[in-house]
Amino acid sequence: MAIFPAHSRDLPDPEATEALGRKLAALARPGDVVLLEGPIGAGKSCLARAFIRARLGDQEEVPSPTFTLVQVYNDRGTEIWHADLYRLTHPDEVWELGLDQAFETSICLVEWPDRLGRHLPPGALTIRLNSMGEGRQAVIAGGRPGLAQALADG
Repeated sequence: MAIFPAHSRDLPDPEATEALGRKLAALARPGDVVLLEGPIGAGKSCLARAFIRARLGDQEEVPSPTFTLVQVYNDRGTEIWHADLYRLTHPDEVWELGLDQAFETSICLVEWPDRLGRHLPPGALTIRLNSMGEGRQAVIAGGRPGLAQALADG
């Protein structure tokens, strides 16, 4: 298994988290899986919402998929899957959601990826949001070559 260097970026406020989401949206392509890690309130949904709105427009309604588990959006023929796996009780439930196929053909934003267990897709980009005083720090690793570095660079 390859070890990828981690890069970090300070996010002093919600606007900085949104800016990271918009930057990711500009760089993402089908087959990219983004694993959003961090405790409740870390900014995972904020980042995902900014990503989706950057791709689809600021007026796009982006509800949290906490209860539906997955929301799917269409961006000019590319599906964007936003999954919140907090309520999954077993990793094999990922097959019922269809995420395994989405990982190959869509852009996937996955909150609470630890719920995937052994189904973590190889080559996924991981963004871990950590509390840091009043703001956050994003620790970014994996993904396509150069992607983590590009996101860490302000």
